[in-house]
Amino acid sequence: MPAFSQEKLLKAKEIISHYPEGMQKSALLMILHLAQEEFGGWLDVPVMDYVAELLQIEPIEVYEVATFYSMYNLKPIGRYIFEVCQTGPCMLRGSDHIVAYIEEKLGIKPGQTTIDGMFSLKTVECLGACGYAPMMQFGKTYREHLTREKIDLIIEECRQNAEANN
Repeated sequence: MPAFSQEKLLKAKEIISHYPEGMQKSALLMILHLAQEEFGGWLDVPVMDYVAELLQIEPIEVYEVATFYSMYNLKPIGRYIFEVCQTGPCMLRGSDHIVAYIEEKLGIKPGQTTIDGMFSLKTVECLGACGYAPMMQFGKTYREHLTREKIDLIIEECRQNAEANN
């Protein structure tokens, strides 16, 4: 069974301590973020079971949350994740064309990762930046008013960053 490093376990306990006894489930989102960070960027069943044990809740309660939110990955992901909004305003502004272009450019479909493990593509529900459509979340930032040219620049930026950090 997986286990947090001592540092992450202390952080998890500190987070859990903010909630009254019997209400530790309230820490679930933050603990899942810690677990995803600790265990390779994704959550498999043993990791989710570990989180349930840590929070003293049923495993199904963790699965329900992890499968609902797009911010949690349930399989290995690429070094860079393109999370393209697919809701109404973004679709009206061409997000479906952006997704199709990324598919063509990287040779993957939503939910897939490139063979080299560099890129993953996800389509997600509203990211709350409708006025900047089409847009995607890229790491912790939003990339807005997307065009084919902007996608090309983002892909090149990623490749250059990967080369510089190897």
